[in-house]
Amino acid sequence: MNSLAFAAMTDDTLEDICRFPDPNQANEDGLLAVGGDLRPETLLQAYSMGIFPWYAEGEPILWWSPNPRMVLKPQDFYRSKRLIRRLKQPQYHCMLNQNFEAVIQACAAPRIGADGQMGGTWILPEMIEAYLRLYVLGYAHSFEIYDHDELIGGLYGVRLGHVFFAESMFSKQRDGSKMAMSYMASWALDEGITLIDCQMHTDHLESLGAMEMDRQTFVGQLPKKI
Repeated sequence: MNSLAFAAMTDDTLEDICRFPDPNQANEDGLLAVGGDLRPETLLQAYSMGIFPWYAEGEPILWWSPNPRMVLKPQDFYRSKRLIRRLKQPQYHCMLNQNFEAVIQACAAPRIGADGQMGGTWILPEMIEAYLRLYVLGYAHSFEIYDHDELIGGLYGVRLGHVFFAESMFSKQRDGSKMAMSYMASWALDEGITLIDCQMHTDHLESLGAMEMDRQTFVGQLPKKI
C-alpha cells in the first residue's frame, strides 16, 4: 500500500462529532483515515460522507472511500430465470429485521477461500456490537431468507434516507445471498431508495446489475443530513 494522504483521527477530533478528512484525500487504494471509534454518531457521519470502516483483527480502525464505487440501482437488479424459480419455491420465505444478530453473526463467520483455506473475518466483535447499536436505533437492517424455519441466507446494511449501504451477506444454501439481495432490491423500490452502495467491484456484483460510479458522483447523491 502506498503512503497515505490523510491525517489520523484522534479522540480530540471526535469529542462532539467526528471530523473525517475530505473523501478525495483517500489514497489510490481508497484508504482515507486511521483511528477514531465505532460510536453510532461516528458511523453515521462516515456513511453520510461515503466512508466506511473495514479492518482486520490487530489493526486500528481503518476508514475507506474507494474510487470508483460499486453501486446498484434497485430497478437494475438482475434476477436470472433460476433465481426467479427458486424465489417461487414455497419452502423459502423472506423476512425483514427478524433476527439481525443472527445475520451479522453468520456474515462474520470465517469462510473457505478460493484456495481452499479457511479465511479470517473483518466483522470483529466490536463491529458486531456497533451495528447492533445501529439496529436498535433503527438505522441498520437485515434481510433474511429462510428454508422453512432455517436461516439460509441474508445480508445487512445501513439506511440513510434514500440510500442503503449494504455491508455484508452470507449464504448457507445455493442462491441464499442472491435471494436476500433480490428481497433487498424489492424493499428498496418500495421504500423510495434510489441507490444501494456495494462498496467495491466484484464480478459477482456486476453480474447482478451493479455498476461503478466515480466517488464525486456517489458522494453528491448521499443525504446531506443524518
